[in-house]
Amino acid sequence: MAEKKLKLTLVRSRIGRLQSHRDCLRGLGLRRMYQSVELKDTPEIRGMIKKVAYLLTVEEVN
Repeated sequence: MAEKKLKLTLVRSRIGRLQSHRDCLRGLGLRRMYQSVELKDTPEIRGMIKKVAYLLTVEEVN
């Protein structure tokens, strides 16, 4: 059984954001604008996404 993955893309700048939000982006592996990463769909990752959702686009990958 294949596990679900999420594709995250940073679409808004980190500049001027709260330090905790910048830390979440770093934890997700996003460092620069329009960079994309694929991560496992876990509750921990979902929580980090929820915190900075206004900066990201999220897609499900099979």
